[in-house]
Amino acid sequence: MLKDLNLKHLYYFWVIAETGSIARASDQLDLAPQTLSGQLSAFEAKTGALFSRKGRGLKLTPLGEKVRDYANKIFALAGELDQVLRNPDDNQPIKFSVGFAASVHKMIAYRLIQPALNCGQPLQLKVVSGDLPDLLRSLKRQTLDLVISDQPITQEMSAGVGDLHPKHLLSSHLSMFAAPRLAWNLRRGFPHSLDGHPLLTNDTGTQWFSELSFWLKQQNIDMKVQAEINDSALIKIFAREGMGIFTAPTVIVDEVCRQYLVEEAGEIQSVSVSHYAVTRTPDPMHPGIKAVLAAAKPAPAAQ
Repeated sequence: MLKDLNLKHLYYFWVIAETGSIARASDQLDLAPQTLSGQLSAFEAKTGALFSRKGRGLKLTPLGEKVRDYANKIFALAGELDQVLRNPDDNQPIKFSVGFAASVHKMIAYRLIQPALNCGQPLQLKVVSGDLPDLLRSLKRQTLDLVISDQPITQEMSAGVGDLHPKHLLSSHLSMFAAPRLAWNLRRGFPHSLDGHPLLTNDTGTQWFSELSFWLKQQNIDMKVQAEINDSALIKIFAREGMGIFTAPTVIVDEVCRQYLVEEAGEIQSVSVSHYAVTRTPDPMHPGIKAVLAAAKPAPAAQ
């Protein structure tokens, strides 16, 4: 029965499972390792063995895996409930923390998050940018409410953070951009006019970059990465100064050209980039997340 379930013990178990050790969990919880170990032992006395111990290491047992899966859902919902209870007045802003993968273009980031700003509920928005695995860990620890990614969430990326729920938001073809004079020259004979020109990119590890590289190879076009810069706005400034060619989603062509004084050299319809919202629960209650998901474009049909 529920009255027999000690939620404090479940929470301690969950933090240990998420951090991978009693020492790291004790730092996060600000508890002595001996105290935390005793709490875990008390919980296992009621549930059965949740970890197998090898030296100082801990590994979840099959029962532990099952309990962690339930705990993931319980504490994800508890985090949303905590926000509601902290903001019982509908006129008080609700905190909304969003993480964007560094490879997401800033204009796309704004376009995707803009529906939340018009959701009818005042929001206190915090936006951070960083490496996707770090953002996913922050999402799991509930320091972020939502993560926006420009690549699918793989098992390797989500290792150690449990179940996460990616949802498609937007897809677009890619376009190539350069300083105006260079773009004018490239438009004649595009895409083969790209051969030999330097490429500027923000992340060579994304799926869309792999697809772009494969497409260039198919076309016998040789473009070497001149610079890898994890700030999409800075890449555009480099390109404006004639340092190379960069890509951006075709859906923001007008904004890119107007803001950064570059021009589109051509569109690559064989390569596209998709953006995803990653949440802790399949049906988030946060009004900002709900607004972002409601504005999503349907995923393109498989070819």
